Amino acid sequence: MENRSTKGRVVIKDEWPGYSLKLFTYPEHYHEDVESVYIPHGVIMDRIERLARHIMEDISDQNIMVLCVLKGGYKFCCDLVEHIKAIGRSADKYLETRVEFIRLKSYLNDQSTEDLQIIGSQDLSFLRGKNVLIVEAIVDTGKTINALLKHVETFEPKMVKVTALLVKRVPNMVENLPDYVGFEIPNRFVVGYALDYNEYFRDLNHICVISEVGKKKYKISAEKPGIVEDLSLQAEDLSLLNDLLAP
Repeated sequence: MENRSTKGRVVIKDEWPGYSLKLFTYPEHYHEDVESVYIPHGVIMDRIERLARHIMEDISDQNIMVLCVLKGGYKFCCDLVEHIKAIGRSADKYLETRVEFIRLKSYLNDQSTEDLQIIGSQDLSFLRGKNVLIVEAIVDTGKTINALLKHVETFEPKMVKVTALLVKRVPNMVENLPDYVGFEIPNRFVVGYALDYNEYFRDLNHICVISEVGKKKYKISAEKPGIVEDLSLQAEDLSLLNDLLAP
């Protein structure tokens, strides 16, 4: 990834334990499956509004193609685009945003794998000559986002910027952060706000730390997967997302 200047991020220190679960509401079926509320939903939303303002300052009145990385990025993307539109309306400045979706798979249980799969069409020729904003929920080593960025750049977009809600401090993490970062967090496995553990926990509004109980309960064996995941995106799923993000 090329050198990228960032407009700061909220840094969560290693010793931060998170908030007690007793202070918040969350789905009862995840009782004992999470340790703490790491980032409350309200804090997430406020930070996303700030990211939207930074993006508006940089892009100004140019149109933008938003490339949302599914599945974990869909809530972040929806809320980010909504804030961009709201800011544009209040400033009487319309920024045309078109949203497209791509799906990657590089995790098994709580471990990032070396094998990056781009699921669905790999033809992104519609990005040629466009201002592109890649929206990703979380970046750790940076290998996944770097691979996607290189793939996107082969289609000759006019400009490419990357935003990530979370950047995780891990060994051998990417040296150059995305352009817009919500939070930098310690090397803890977090779930919620559409971030999953083997397709569970996406229905949590807060970002939470998964417990060892939760890891064991929802673990998938690499040899004998317990969940058969449909890797194709159904047309109605994409239609629903497009409806949510329509101007």
